[in-house]
Amino acid sequence: MIFFRTFDPMSNFVVSARKYRPHRFEDVVGQEHVTQTLKNALQNDHLAHAFLFCGPRGVGKTTCARILAKVLNCQNMTSDFEPCDTCSSCKAFNENASFNITELDAASNNSVEHIRTLIEQVRFQPQQGKYKVFIIDEVHMLSQQAFNAFLKTLEEPPSYAIFILATTEKHKIIPTILSRCQIFDFRRIQVPNLVLQLQEICTEEGIVAEEDALHIIAQKADGALRDALSIFDRIVSFSSKQIRYEDVITNLNVLDYDYYFQLVDAFLTENAAEVMNLFDRILYHGFEPDIFLAGLAEHIRNLMVCKDRETLRLLEVSETLKERYQQQAALTPTSLLMTTLNLVNEADIHYKMARNKRLHVEITLMKMTYAHRAIQLPNLPATSKEMAEEKKNLIPDEPSSFSANIVEEPELKFEK
Repeated sequence: MIFFRTFDPMSNFVVSARKYRPHRFEDVVGQEHVTQTLKNALQNDHLAHAFLFCGPRGVGKTTCARILAKVLNCQNMTSDFEPCDTCSSCKAFNENASFNITELDAASNNSVEHIRTLIEQVRFQPQQGKYKVFIIDEVHMLSQQAFNAFLKTLEEPPSYAIFILATTEKHKIIPTILSRCQIFDFRRIQVPNLVLQLQEICTEEGIVAEEDALHIIAQKADGALRDALSIFDRIVSFSSKQIRYEDVITNLNVLDYDYYFQLVDAFLTENAAEVMNLFDRILYHGFEPDIFLAGLAEHIRNLMVCKDRETLRLLEVSETLKERYQQQAALTPTSLLMTTLNLVNEADIHYKMARNKRLHVEITLMKMTYAHRAIQLPNLPATSKEMAEEKKNLIPDEPSSFSANIVEEPELKFEK
């Protein structure tokens, strides 16, 4: 008898990006310059009527817009200008039942009719609270006619209306809109901040995670917390309550750091066989050569960073891996690092034009293997006396047999 496991569509699972979305300004990760400015504006009653939040995806633009909209109508605002989460206005907002907050997705509602409908809503005063807040996400997707229809309302709105626009592409917004908004530029979230946030979630969920594994997730997210949380959910689904470094690199198709450390060690010993075998192993595991080149360039860059204490802070890896980088950087000459970095950069530039991709990368690796010899050649000692002696040895004292056999032709004379 075969039993089928039924799937419950009413599962209580909520993705981490939604479950751990900040509800207060102090919970927003990596955007202190924005949250503190908004708090000061609330404290000094110096609030603009239109805001533009711009920056990369997944860094908290829409989240900050919702928190600002929530705190504006909060009936019991805290002393540090955060929403109380207990009044009727905050509860209505948490349940998506607030009539004072309107959200518009301009990616799918970008016509003049949609903007005219929004302008009609602006005319009605709020039923509860002081403000009506209009959040327009992906505002750069509005058509030219929609922008023009929105201009007058954005410039002179009623005293109770506040507009918060969010976009990932500020350059696509017309200057007349930009001049009417208070602009806030959101930054990419740094890797240490992402790792700290992931560690807090692991503690909350009872998950044991290796620090190196969380660093890989943070680096793969490219500064976006939402992407980091999505990757985190994917890894947890695979490894359950224990996140290991090996599981992360396997699922994310990331090349292990150890390969690059072994390659640089082989460069230092000029072990060409080891270099070729390592590259063959990398290809055997299914990694593309261009991905390998990008990873090798980053590894050499990290070794360069370790050469100076002033730049060591630019190394975004765990503490245990940082020690390993410093050890290898101490053994590797700076001249070799610069030469190999230049070689891998040239290989990456010409990679698309190469017909035999594998051979193209292997030639580059061979050049790197013997790059130290090429660096040493110009540094060989050669005095002017030795150079003169070498030139003298090149000039024969007696004419060669070839020159002796040359017969001079008689000079031709022409009579007038």
